[in-house]
Amino acid sequence: MHDIPSPGDRPLRVGSLFSGYGGLDLAVEHHFNAETIWYPELNEHVARVFSHHWPDAPNLGDISTIDWSTVPPVDILCGGFPCQDVSTVGKQAGLAPGTRSGLWSYMVAAIEALQPRYVVIENVRGLLSAPAVRPEKPGATHDERDPHPATLGDAIHATATVRDLEPDLWGLGDESARPLRALGAVLGDLADLRLHARWIGLPASLVGAPHHRFRIFIIAHRQDPVPNTAGDGRLSGRRDPGPGASPAGHDRTVASDHRLHPARADWLTDQAERRGDAVQPGREHVRRWGRYADAIARWEHITGREAPAPALLNDQTGPRPAPAFIEWQMGLEPGWVTDPAHGLTQNQMSTALGNGVLPLQAMLALTEMETTARSDRGDQGC
Repeated sequence: MHDIPSPGDRPLRVGSLFSGYGGLDLAVEHHFNAETIWYPELNEHVARVFSHHWPDAPNLGDISTIDWSTVPPVDILCGGFPCQDVSTVGKQAGLAPGTRSGLWSYMVAAIEALQPRYVVIENVRGLLSAPAVRPEKPGATHDERDPHPATLGDAIHATATVRDLEPDLWGLGDESARPLRALGAVLGDLADLRLHARWIGLPASLVGAPHHRFRIFIIAHRQDPVPNTAGDGRLSGRRDPGPGASPAGHDRTVASDHRLHPARADWLTDQAERRGDAVQPGREHVRRWGRYADAIARWEHITGREAPAPALLNDQTGPRPAPAFIEWQMGLEPGWVTDPAHGLTQNQMSTALGNGVLPLQAMLALTEMETTARSDRGDQGC
């Protein structure tokens, strides 16, 4: 599904939406041998982090004001749209116009205009249970837009429960009397855009992280591939890149384990290789971490570095999580967010890290969906 060579000699180009510190970008760049070429970000603090690691990628600013016809085309569009209104720890206002999570509609507009070959999406577990309202379409009747009172906005919509929703997690709204799940709305929008989508949910602990952090990942690809005939490495008419010669000199795609990876994401290869190693905590781990010794020792081995102190002590407010420890828990390189050069406060660091994506988790999700796609097609690989 994803074993595609880069058009010409260049890496695949990535457009990054809702980028945060770039955790999803790292996984996408590593998996596809790709390079992020632009991103829109209003939050000045996280933009400092992203621009530090991607200094050649311009910040396009407010996503709601972008004219996508003026934006350089990309092969892959990725992003984790805001989760506040679909998160199970929030008010679950849902995926609806006017909510933070409703910014998904701007990602839909970008997909429609740019016509990327692949779309990669990440979000929280609440995508499976939060309700959704599809945006109003010109000429649609009230019943077509909102077939059930529980799908309406404001208080009624916010209090919709899981039992009110369509009964299956993968439905696209076939039962008109049931409000749509947020995941169903996202998959439905992708289908409307002629994209074939797969999704997977998995916890961060599955890659060895010492915490659960369950996330939903979606990958979608074009159903109507069009060869690239531009000849200059750019997409012809904003359509799909066509096949290009592999390093072996033929026109067959190269196996995923032979892909080159950007230097920025090289350390993910080491983490992935160490993930399957058996790890036995030492006496010092048990003394320092108690019942968490196994989890801490395993993640120290995978990340290749010792866990920082977990808390900052303050006489006035008491202990609070140390940003450097959260950064380590996310599997990031030391200083990825906490480097003093970014000029962030402790609270700003913690907020950026708390909203981010664990790169190794996203990389595993992409690999698992690729493996499933190959199995469905009966591919044996190259």
